[in-house]
Amino acid sequence: MPYDDELRARFGHDIELGGEVPDDAWLRRVLMRRTQRRYTDRAVPDSLVRLLLAAAFSASSKSDFQQASCLWLKDRARRDRLAALFPDMPWIGAAPVFLVFLGDSRRLERLGALRGHPQDNGALEGFFNAVIDAGLALQSCILAAETLGLGTCPISVLRNRIAEIGEILALPDKVFPVAGLCLGYPAQSGFISMRLPLEATVHVDRYDDSGLAEAIDSYDRRRDARHSIADRQRAPERFGTAEFYGWSEDKARQAMTPEGEGFASWLKAHGFTLGDAE
Repeated sequence: MPYDDELRARFGHDIELGGEVPDDAWLRRVLMRRTQRRYTDRAVPDSLVRLLLAAAFSASSKSDFQQASCLWLKDRARRDRLAALFPDMPWIGAAPVFLVFLGDSRRLERLGALRGHPQDNGALEGFFNAVIDAGLALQSCILAAETLGLGTCPISVLRNRIAEIGEILALPDKVFPVAGLCLGYPAQSGFISMRLPLEATVHVDRYDDSGLAEAIDSYDRRRDARHSIADRQRAPERFGTAEFYGWSEDKARQAMTPEGEGFASWLKAHGFTLGDAE
C-alpha cells in the first residue's frame, strides 16, 4: 500500500488507512519531514527566500484579517545579539537565513484608524487570531522550503527572553514573536521524530482519552527502541532516576519548569489586555 514505509517511519508502527488512497509524492515528503539544525555554507538566494515568504503568506487567515508578519533578520549585528541569548542553540546564528514570524495585531488597528473606524485589537480574540495566522504562515513556509530541498528549524524559545528579543527586533506595540525559523541547505540527513499514535490525537464525534495510558505506554516503548534517551534523564536530582525513561516521563518533567515566564506581562506592557472583547 502507498505510504506504508512513510507511516511506519513517522509513527513507529503500521497504520491501516481503511481503503485506497492516491499515491502522492508531496504527501510522502510531508510524512518523512525532518527538522534540520545543521546547514552547509551554501547561500540561499534572496529571491528564493522571497518566494518562500510568498508561499508562507498564501496560508489561510482568520476572517481574511491577515494578522501575521515576518521579520527577515539580515543585519549581522542584530542576529549575533539574538543568537548570544541562546548559546546552546548555535544554529540560530549559523543558519544562512533567520526569519521571525510575528503575530501582528497592530495592523488591523491601524487600518481601522485609517478608515475612520478606530478599535482596540488587544483583547484575547485579537491576540489569538494573530497567533494562529502567524503559526499557519510559519508552517506553510516550512513545507514550501522543504519541498525545494531546504531544511528548517522552528525556534519558539524566543519568548523565554521576550524583553531582550523585543528590544533587538524593535517591535512596536501589539506585535510579538511567535517563533523564529532557521533556514538553509541541510548538512546531514537528520532523523524522523516519531509522533504520537493517531489513537491518542484523533477523536471521532467526541473527545475520548480513556485509552491514553495504554497508547502512551506503547508509544514510549516504540520510541525508546528507535531513539533511547535513557542516558539523558532530565533533572534526576529533582525527580530521581526512572527505571524506564521514555518520552512521556521526559515531557512531564520538562513541563514542571514552565517556559515563557514574563511573556504575558510583556504583552500587557505592549498594548494587550488579553481580556474578553467588549
